[in-house]
Amino acid sequence: MTILVAGAGGQLGRELVLRGAALGVVGLDHGQWDVSDPVATARIVAEYRPRVVINAAAHTAVDKAEGEPERALAVNRDGVRHLALACAAQGAALLHLSTCYVFDGAKGTPYTEDDTPHPLNVYGRSKWEGERLLPALLPRHLTLRVSWVFGAHGGNFVRTMLRLAGEGRPLRVVADQTGTPTHAGDIARALLHLARRIQGGEELPWGTYHYPGGPVTTWHGFAQAIMAQARDTGLLDTAPPVAAIGSGDYPAAARRPRYSVLDGTRGREVLGLEPADWRAGLQEVLSAWKDAA
Repeated sequence: MTILVAGAGGQLGRELVLRGAALGVVGLDHGQWDVSDPVATARIVAEYRPRVVINAAAHTAVDKAEGEPERALAVNRDGVRHLALACAAQGAALLHLSTCYVFDGAKGTPYTEDDTPHPLNVYGRSKWEGERLLPALLPRHLTLRVSWVFGAHGGNFVRTMLRLAGEGRPLRVVADQTGTPTHAGDIARALLHLARRIQGGEELPWGTYHYPGGPVTTWHGFAQAIMAQARDTGLLDTAPPVAAIGSGDYPAAARRPRYSVLDGTRGREVLGLEPADWRAGLQEVLSAWKDAA
């Protein structure tokens, strides 16, 4: 039975399609399926009649969302409503992706699923407003909150750091924001594992779970690891220095939480989702780019 992926053109969606071919994954990108369109969403889900829908469609441009909140809400909130209603009509389960940015970072210790969201920016608010709709509209859903996603496809922090290094530009990266990078490939593996179980007829413990990478680092620490691994992989001749700066030294339209660490205990104990080491995921990405070059 079909696993249908919305947002198949993004970095996570492309991983889902590549890794899920043997499971009958069908992916549609934004040009084929705009989840903010309720009529199109109902039609597409009815046409494919999937057992599982994975929502990888999102407005993820954090700073851009500040200037276009209506668009962010149309995708991240209203799109979730349309998907939930379409899945309910067809008896499908929904696997939905959310973010660590639903929290404000003031806690200072890893956030659990029981902590109350308090987003600092439009992106985080739009994601929270989407996920909070689901329990009433579609009981058979899993929301997976992830953080600092990177991968081999699309634009992300890793690609930006390598581009700046290749241009010989100085690297200045904030060191006072703490979180856990998470490889899109690892997220895809986790989602496909859950989708297989649903395909097999298992009724999972529905609800919200955290799926963080590990270990904990800062954007600055992540950038240093990227430079070192890129040098070792052969993508860079040398690893340029990365200067540590404060958030105030890097003006941005959207406020970021200073602490974005998610506690993955419940996901591990209830769903069997083991947090993956982002350093291994980074090596996988860099090696793929090296081979392609």
